[in-house]
Amino acid sequence: MQMADDQKFLWIFRCGLKGLCPRCGEGHMFSRWLKIADKCDVCHLDFRFASPDDGPAFFSLCIVAFPLVFLIVWFEVAVSPPFWVHLLTSFPLVSLGCILPLQPIKGWLVASQYVNKAQEAGTEQLWAQLNKTDEDETKSDGS
Repeated sequence: MQMADDQKFLWIFRCGLKGLCPRCGEGHMFSRWLKIADKCDVCHLDFRFASPDDGPAFFSLCIVAFPLVFLIVWFEVAVSPPFWVHLLTSFPLVSLGCILPLQPIKGWLVASQYVNKAQEAGTEQLWAQLNKTDEDETKSDGS
């Protein structure tokens, strides 16, 4: 499937945000909140190629935690609220702000790996196997 760069970006963003299969866009990528399914329940794409590792946590911390901590420190210096105010506002804000985006970020990374055919060293055989399966299914669907 050949796509222009802007189409790739939109496809990756849509599949990652909604947790959909990056091949068909219909099946579910996750079997639980952060557990990637073994394969797509619609097109049977094998998700063994996916290795987002610590990427979701890293991006969540960089995108959400650092700006929130800056805001909280500013709030502390500017207003000097009692500690209980931070317990009710700052800690839940940082906790939820870092935890909630983990699944969409993980989905985005997995979809990016698939669409851009990214691979780690030593996974060439797995990619060849996956692409061979893709070609075989396309030929059998077209016949």
